[in-house]
Amino acid sequence: MREMSRIKIKVYGRVQGVGFRSFISYHARRLGIRGYVRNLPDGSVEIVAEGEKISLEKLIELVKKGPPSARVDRIDIYYSDYKGEYEGFYIIY
Repeated sequence: MREMSRIKIKVYGRVQGVGFRSFISYHARRLGIRGYVRNLPDGSVEIVAEGEKISLEKLIELVKKGPPSARVDRIDIYYSDYKGEYEGFYIIY
């Protein structure tokens, strides 16, 4: 059986205004992950993602790199139980 999980990631660095949300959204959808990505007022980006644990691990590796124009200084990852509350993966504006 597939192991499902949920993660919340906060990403710090030059991650707003550089295509970071689109980059994450594209890869999350490609990996079959559901959830959302949004900018936060403090300049960080928040990602809430649910899916197969192996897919979430791949997403984490992509978050660490970001798109070419971004600079990721730090990420904080919080794990929790899978809830299955999202229909797809969305960018919140």
